[in-house]
Amino acid sequence: MRDKMKRKAAIVLIMLLLPLGTFAQSDDFGAWFSANVVKKIDQRLNVGVEAEYRLRDNLKTSDRWSVGLDASYKVMPWLKASAGYSLLRDYNQKYTYYDDEEDDYDDDGNPYGYTGKVKKAAEYWGTRHRFNVSLTGQWSVGRLDISLRERWQYTYRPEKTVTRDYYSYDIDGNVTSVETDTDDDGNAKEKTYKGKGKNVLRSRLMLEYNIPHCKVDPFVSVEAYNAWSLYKMRYTVGADWKIAKPHTLSFYYRYQHVRGSNDFDSDPNMHIIGLGYKYKF
Repeated sequence: MRDKMKRKAAIVLIMLLLPLGTFAQSDDFGAWFSANVVKKIDQRLNVGVEAEYRLRDNLKTSDRWSVGLDASYKVMPWLKASAGYSLLRDYNQKYTYYDDEEDDYDDDGNPYGYTGKVKKAAEYWGTRHRFNVSLTGQWSVGRLDISLRERWQYTYRPEKTVTRDYYSYDIDGNVTSVETDTDDDGNAKEKTYKGKGKNVLRSRLMLEYNIPHCKVDPFVSVEAYNAWSLYKMRYTVGADWKIAKPHTLSFYYRYQHVRGSNDFDSDPNMHIIGLGYKYKF
């Protein structure tokens, strides 16, 4: 009987993984790590704190770290409401590029050879404040748990003033110098990125399977990001490993597919491996 249930779980997991096979190419590869501590106040109310760290650029660049607080309340046996706040610090890279303007040509009308190359670059750590409220409905069909979460998320990015580097090239398009962009008096020019807020509706469907007599429970999910239009999707497959009663480890693979550009964040298409730890008491 136990082997039969395990085979069923494996079949369900494989079927849910099949759509991910269509995403063979990616712009980037990253890793996300998180730790979460949850305190059960009573049968309905939980409060928690979470920290997260992310890598990108094929694991070569720190992308983001964050800390957050949240609380959840079980309104009904099948319905949970939650709210939270997170402080985010992320690494930003802003670029402008040479184009086919008149000053990109020599006196004879020939292009210099660096059209499309970086002209000015700003790299800096910025702060974002994020608030969210969610409603999550959960239903069980045998050992399969189905949940649907609708989350409204508001993120505010404060104004940031930075200096930028100016790239110079020779006629063949090779970089000859990278210097701080300055004015005629030699003073560093500053670029101010204005403060901005963004509202997002995140809709996530998740399936979790409880394998009998097994500490590892597989799960899959798909999440859509809407900001007046659908602009990002995340597909995740992983497993929760209940090491002991208060300790759980989560392992997952996630594919992030960006459907359109926006001026608030610059998330790329990305393959992600993740590791999470939860302590609940």
